[in-house]
Amino acid sequence: MKYLLPILFCFLFGSLQAQEWQENFDDALALANDENKPIVLVFSGSDWCAPCIRLKRGILESEDFREYAASHYVLYNADFPRKKKNQLSSDKLNSNKQLAEKYNPKGYFPLVVVMDKQELVLGKIGFDKKATPKEYISLLNGFVR
Repeated sequence: MKYLLPILFCFLFGSLQAQEWQENFDDALALANDENKPIVLVFSGSDWCAPCIRLKRGILESEDFREYAASHYVLYNADFPRKKKNQLSSDKLNSNKQLAEKYNPKGYFPLVVVMDKQELVLGKIGFDKKATPKEYISLLNGFVR
């Protein structure tokens, strides 16, 4: 019992610090409009694309990016996993395919698209393995008007 409180505290504190990745793109758009923030749309292959995995681990999950993104961006991951155990629902997969047709027709992975709340693309960027999280944030901010 004496360990329950510290574990519960860590869980709650960790969830408060967690990044808010939107579950669907319509929610991301609504939130971007409500909060007047740009959308960072990430096209990834979470279980097969090595650069995507490095982008996620090295940049998107970093403390610097998580803290900054929480107050400056609306985040959505259009993931395209290949392993059966990671398959998305058909609705989410179809939504991600529609997003890819519109914003990533050449199928680049990873691809990060920065857009405004009206879905106007402000810029696109891949993954530079030499970039630090702060440098990557600066690159993304360079697209925002």
